[in-house]
Amino acid sequence: MTATIERGSATAPVTSQNSAPVKAPTPKRTGGFLGSSNGKKAVMAVTGAIMVGFLALHMLGNLKIFFGNDSFNEYAHALRTLGEPLVPYRTVLTVLEAILLISVVLHMWAAISLARRAGRARPVKYVAKKSQAQGYTTHIMRWGGVTIALYLVWHLLDLTFGVVNPKGFDSTPADRMIAGFQPERWWVTLIYVIALVMVGLHLRHGLWSGFQTLGWAKDRRRTLKLAAGAVSAVIVLGFLAPPIAIMIGFGK
Repeated sequence: MTATIERGSATAPVTSQNSAPVKAPTPKRTGGFLGSSNGKKAVMAVTGAIMVGFLALHMLGNLKIFFGNDSFNEYAHALRTLGEPLVPYRTVLTVLEAILLISVVLHMWAAISLARRAGRARPVKYVAKKSQAQGYTTHIMRWGGVTIALYLVWHLLDLTFGVVNPKGFDSTPADRMIAGFQPERWWVTLIYVIALVMVGLHLRHGLWSGFQTLGWAKDRRRTLKLAAGAVSAVIVLGFLAPPIAIMIGFGK
């Protein structure tokens, strides 16, 4: 309640002592831990670790092609018979693939949610332009993720299901890999190289961001940056070795 004191033509509002101050409503937090920024960062860290583990194991499996077609086929067969005879054929592999798919979806959800939250927290754009490094990172993480997703679809259609592979689904895994990267299919190898470069850049940035989230980067910034780069380079080179070797004549 306010009272008005009149002094000639001037008036001034005076707050009554009996009126209670009005408190601004406190915004309610919804979503619990997963709805918070820390929860989303934790989701990104866990799902990112799952994907890095998958990449490392998959890379090691691909390198078995250098030990001969039989070695590679045995590796592929072993993946499909994990857990037999306790569980049916391909059960464990299907469960692992489902976990990987869920991890990819959750990782993308957390990344998009955090980006939107950061945008809402800064409704007014900075006057100063972003640095070239920030712009580079943003483009790599955004378009790199799209490129990787599109390539994964091709990769499955080519080497897993054989839909676009010259040997088809009924051939052995080694035959599909060797047929898929023949010199006349150089464009497939080129797509593979571009996608893996994106994977490496994405992985390097993701590992470094994970180290920062865990609080490890404070005193070991240079060391952890080198570690992120080294892990990414090893995985990329490991994946690139078989297709490039096949394209220049290996396996004939």
